[in-house]
Amino acid sequence: MPTSGRSRPDVSNPWNNRPPRPPGAPDRRRPPRTQDERSVREPPSRDEGVASAARSELRLYGLNAVQAVFSSRPEAIRKVYLTESRIPALKPLLAWCVKQRVGYRVVEEGDLDRLAASTHHEGMVADVLKVEPLPMSDWLRTLPEGKPVAALWLDGVGNPHNFGAILRSAAHFGVAGILLPRESTLALSGAAARVAEGGAEQVPLVRMGQADHAAAQLRSNAGFSLAATVVRGGSDLFAAKLPPRLVYVMGAEGEGMDARLAEACDLRLSIPGSGAVESLNVAAATAVFLAQWKQRNR
Repeated sequence: MPTSGRSRPDVSNPWNNRPPRPPGAPDRRRPPRTQDERSVREPPSRDEGVASAARSELRLYGLNAVQAVFSSRPEAIRKVYLTESRIPALKPLLAWCVKQRVGYRVVEEGDLDRLAASTHHEGMVADVLKVEPLPMSDWLRTLPEGKPVAALWLDGVGNPHNFGAILRSAAHFGVAGILLPRESTLALSGAAARVAEGGAEQVPLVRMGQADHAAAQLRSNAGFSLAATVVRGGSDLFAAKLPPRLVYVMGAEGEGMDARLAEACDLRLSIPGSGAVESLNVAAATAVFLAQWKQRNR
């Protein structure tokens, strides 16, 4: 059946059936929402996390991890997401965001679960700029002269939770740096930063060159001794003399450290135990080694 030139009302959508606006009358209809407005009501998907990583950003979660960035380098903060219940505790951060025109969104708990890909976000998530590891030569120039210094050389450590626990212990005991082999893919992640509880902002990551060259630099340029940490066959940590300038070389979870690297170290140290278990994991062992060094170098 032919239709007339006049369009029929859309009965499926009553908003389209309102009477026409008289000439000269103001248009009181709500304008279409902008993209920014839509994004406030519709929390971003996990794809945004991938985009952030591509822009050299890191998605952090957990109160202490984010607060540590706010305390040490607030200019690195790019966006903040939080639940309404966290507003009172985060007023200084939110006031800074308003002043600096840094976006923040109040979202639901489930939205943060998706943003962090974790339920351990403690009510807040933030996108921040990454900090690239320092070159070895630059880091060596920052070390104080004539004072005890400890550093950690991570040989194959890859678990982010272990890495975070190592960073937390390193910050607690005043470690000067975490040394990463040239080929290492280990990098700070949201999970590692959360476990570190703010320690990730306190201990610099350092990128080494070839292992033998790095060892020579540490010895000749800064007076370090290198200590291989081994499960068995090393000197008793609690009886050994620990040099004031010491690099602990910590091995990978499970496999331990590279045998050739262990042979090239100045010391071989082990943590004596009851024998009820084979060994401590790398994070727990790191805390024990650092505590013993700190006790000798107060």
